[in-house]
Amino acid sequence: MCFSPQADIVGGLVICAIGVDAVRHVRQRRDFLALAWIPLLLGAHQFIEALVWLWLQGHVPRGIGHIALWAYLLIAFVVLPVFVPLAVIALEPTRRRKQMMAPFALIGLVVAGVLFAAMVRGPVGVRLAPYHLAYSIRLPDGLLVVVFYVVAVCGPLLVSGYRHVAIFGIVNLIAVIVIARLTVSGFASVWCGWAALSSAAITLHCRLAKPHPHRARSGADRLASAG
Repeated sequence: MCFSPQADIVGGLVICAIGVDAVRHVRQRRDFLALAWIPLLLGAHQFIEALVWLWLQGHVPRGIGHIALWAYLLIAFVVLPVFVPLAVIALEPTRRRKQMMAPFALIGLVVAGVLFAAMVRGPVGVRLAPYHLAYSIRLPDGLLVVVFYVVAVCGPLLVSGYRHVAIFGIVNLIAVIVIARLTVSGFASVWCGWAALSSAAITLHCRLAKPHPHRARSGADRLASAG
């Protein structure tokens, strides 16, 4: 999805449609709501990157390009490492699972804070590269921060009580390793493009997943009490 501005726009349209479908199928299952919104967030992210592409190609004014650059990095570096763990925690029905995932949310919050501070200190940059955009910020111990970023985003998925979500986490972890091996400068762009594409798995989960046995029993108990 990061090959060109046109690819980002087409990808954004498709992924936002996936997100709308996911949210529509959530219906009354509020525990799925935050997870279902992820495709919409990532679809919007693709539209923003299209603006960055167009700015670097000279089709968009500098001011709009800078706003798009900051918006893209804020979502990638600040929003996602916090929102994804919280969305998965909201999905889990048992307190034990939620407690297991809480450290990942805390790690995500710390990572987001470190990355945001680095963005504020500057400089923040981006350049055209073959088939992707190369984003850059001045970040000491960048590799360590990236490792904790991956832990925060993929960790909650891996320990989820839902099998489909755990599989989604494994696939994403493999994708992170492959992308990191293929490109370092383009990691943010390619990883976010992959994450947007893989959000189709979220839609399938929202469509097909049955209520967790613990939640189903709780619902049955409430109905019995009401009766």
